[in-house]
Amino acid sequence: MESTPFDIPLDDKVLVALERNPHLSTRSLRFETDSGRVTLRGLVGTYFQKQMAQEALRHVEGINEIRNELEVVSL
Repeated sequence: MESTPFDIPLDDKVLVALERNPHLSTRSLRFETDSGRVTLRGLVGTYFQKQMAQEALRHVEGINEIRNELEVVSL
C-alpha cells in the first residue's frame, strides 16, 4: 500500500519544509506541532530568515496556524 501525504506525520512535513529552504539553517530552529498549529522558536540572523521560515510552512498540508516566535539576533 502506497503512503499518501496524509500518512506522513506533521512533524516530519514541517522538518522537511524547513530543511528544503536554502535561506535557513535548522540548527537554531525548534518547532512544536499541536492539532495543526505550528509554533516556531529559536534564533535566526535576519528578519528575512524569520519570514522565510514562516513562508516555508505556508503550503504544508495539515497546518492551519503558524506562530512565528523566532528571535532575530546577530549570529
